[in-house]
Amino acid sequence: STYLSPKPNAPTTCLVAAAGEMAGARSQVNKPHKTRFASKASRHSHKIDKVRSGKPAGSHRAAVKGARAARLQHSKAIRDQKRAALLKEKRSSNGSSSAPRVIVLCGLSSSANVGPLAEDLLIFAAGGDEKLTSNTVASPAYKLRTTVLQAPYGDLTSCMELAKVADLLAFVVSANSLYNSDSGNPIDEFGSQCLSVLRAVGLPSTAVFIRDLPSDTKSKQELKKAAVSFLSPELPEDCRFYAAETKDDLHMFMRLFKEQHLSSPHWRNQRPYVMSEEACIKPGDSMGLCTLLVSGYLRAHNLSVNQLVHVSGAGDFQLGQIDILKDPCPVSERKNSDVMDSDDNQIQIIDTFVPDPLNQEPLLVENIPDPLAGEQTWPTEAEMEEAYESNKQRKVVKRKLPRGTSEYQAAWIVDDTDDEGDDSQNDNPDGAGMVIDEKDHSEHDSDSSDIDAVSHFTEKFDQETIGGSEMGDDENLTKEQIEEDIKRIKESNADDEEFPDEVETPLDVPARKRFAKYRGLKSFRTSSWDPKESLPPEYARIFAFDKFTRTQKHVLAKRAELDEESSKDCARIGSYVMLHVKNVPTDVASKLCHPSRRLPVVVSGLLEHESKISVLHFSIKKHDSYEAPIRSKEPLIFNVGFRQFTAR
Repeated sequence: STYLSPKPNAPTTCLVAAAGEMAGARSQVNKPHKTRFASKASRHSHKIDKVRSGKPAGSHRAAVKGARAARLQHSKAIRDQKRAALLKEKRSSNGSSSAPRVIVLCGLSSSANVGPLAEDLLIFAAGGDEKLTSNTVASPAYKLRTTVLQAPYGDLTSCMELAKVADLLAFVVSANSLYNSDSGNPIDEFGSQCLSVLRAVGLPSTAVFIRDLPSDTKSKQELKKAAVSFLSPELPEDCRFYAAETKDDLHMFMRLFKEQHLSSPHWRNQRPYVMSEEACIKPGDSMGLCTLLVSGYLRAHNLSVNQLVHVSGAGDFQLGQIDILKDPCPVSERKNSDVMDSDDNQIQIIDTFVPDPLNQEPLLVENIPDPLAGEQTWPTEAEMEEAYESNKQRKVVKRKLPRGTSEYQAAWIVDDTDDEGDDSQNDNPDGAGMVIDEKDHSEHDSDSSDIDAVSHFTEKFDQETIGGSEMGDDENLTKEQIEEDIKRIKESNADDEEFPDEVETPLDVPARKRFAKYRGLKSFRTSSWDPKESLPPEYARIFAFDKFTRTQKHVLAKRAELDEESSKDCARIGSYVMLHVKNVPTDVASKLCHPSRRLPVVVSGLLEHESKISVLHFSIKKHDSYEAPIRSKEPLIFNVGFRQFTAR
C-alpha cells in the first residue's frame, strides 16, 4: 500500500506499470542457512589456499555430480534388466509357444461337485466342441491352451501331488453348504486338512469357484459375500473369487485368467519338469528293467539329456534319449486343421538328443569309502632320510625334574620353558634335582640309586596321602563302616555342584577299565580334536559339502547358462517332448502307467549333486487337529518338492 498509493489525477495505466517495475526491482531474497549445521572444514574453507591444496576449485562438485550420474545409470540398468526379465517371462507364459496352463479343481466339501465344472471349462475353452479326447484344449478365441485336472475328494496324497504341478489351484465350494449344513461353513473336515497340507507344500496362484448360486441377483450377491468372508482368512490375499454358473461367468474367468500373472513355489521354479500327457512302457534289455516313455510339455527351464531326472513315486534315473515331437495341440486354427486332416495321427519326431557318455552325470547315490584311507603306510626312502637328518640336527634339550622321577613320570611333566644344559647345571649345584637328556635318555640304563629314590619317593607320597586323609585307619574298619564313611563324604560334598559333569570312580571296577574309552587332554581349548574321529564306517557313505552356499551358487549359475545357450543336447522350454527314462523297474513302471491311475506321471530334472545322499535337517510341527503322540523312530513320509520318501 505504500508504493501503490495513487496520486490525484494520475492515470490508472501508469499505476499498473509502476507497480510492475517496483516489484521487479525489489525481488525477495531468502536468508541463507546458518553455519552451525555445516562442518568445520566447510566453515574454514576460505582460509585454505586453493593453489597449495592441490585440488581444483570444482573438484568436489564434479565428483559428486559424476557419482550421481553413475547411480542414476546403475538404477536405470537394473530397471531395464527387470523389465526385460518380466517381458521374457510374460512371453514364455502367454505366448503361442508356451506350455498349456494347468488348472487343478479341488473340492473343499463333499457337496462341491467338481466333475461338471471341469467338463464345462473344457467345453467352453475349446469353443463349444463337445467331443473332448484329452484334458488339454486350445482356445483360438482366447489364444490360450488350458489343461483342466480334477483332484479326487478324500484322497489327500493325490490332491497334494496335483497341487505340485498346478499353475492355478482352484478350490470349489457350494453355496448350499452355507445354509444347509449345521455349522454354515463351506469347508468340511477334509477340506480343512487339505488346505493345511497344501499350505505347507507351497501354494501356487489360487482361485475359488462358487457353485449352486441362486438366479436372483440380490441373493446371489449375498451368498457370494458370505462365501468370501468365510474363505478369505484361509487363503492368500491375492486369491480371486468367481461365480461359476453361466457362460458369462466362465467367459469372465477365462478373460482374466489369460492376463493373470501366475506365481508358483520357489522349489518348482528352479527345476525343469514334464507332466505327462501320455505314458507307456518299452521293454528293456535287462530282466526286471524297462524304459519309461513320458510325453508332455517341458516347463520352467530347459532340460539337458545329460541331466539326471526324478520320476515321482519311482526314484532317480538317467535319460536314454529325448525326442522333440510335433505339438499335438497348437493354438492356431490352421495348424489344428492340418493335424486333423492327417490320415494317421502318428508321432512325428522333429529332433532327437542322445546323451554324451563323457558329459552325462553318473547316477551316484552313496559315497564309496576307501578302507585304506586312514591306514598308516610304509614311509619312503626320502621320508626316512628327512627324519634321520631332523633327528641328527635336533638340539639336546634338558629339563630339571624332581629327584627320583622315572622316565614314565617325566613324560607327563610339562614345563613352560626349557632350560639349556649350562643353566640347569648352574641351578643344580648340590644335586637336589635330576637332569634328563631328552635325546639320549633312552640310551642309558637307570642306576640303582635312581630306583631307590623312586621307591622312597613313592613310599613317602603314599604315607602322606594316607596320613592326611579322612580314612587313614581303613585297616581297622569293617566293610559297613567304610561304606558309611563314603556315604558321609558324598553327602558333605552334595552341595558343591560347580562341576556337575564329574563322575565318581567305582570301587569294584578298576579306573583303567572304567574309563578305558576316554583319554586325557592337555586343554579343551587348545588341544586338537577331530570331529570325524571314531565315527561308524556307515558315515563315510554320506556326502558332505565344505561350503554349501558356494556349491549352490555354482550349480544355479550352470543352470542359468543352460537356459541362455542353445545347446545341441538340450530341449527348449515349452516344447512337446518324449523322455526315454531308462533302467526303471518294471513293476514300478507298470503301476505308474496303469489305466486306473488318474494322476499324471511327473518327471523333474535334478540339479547337480541332488541325487547323492547327505544329511537333511527338518523342523517338524504337529497340526492342531492331530492329537496322537509322535513316537521316536516312527516311520514318516516326507514330501520335499517333487520327491517323496520314507524315513525315521
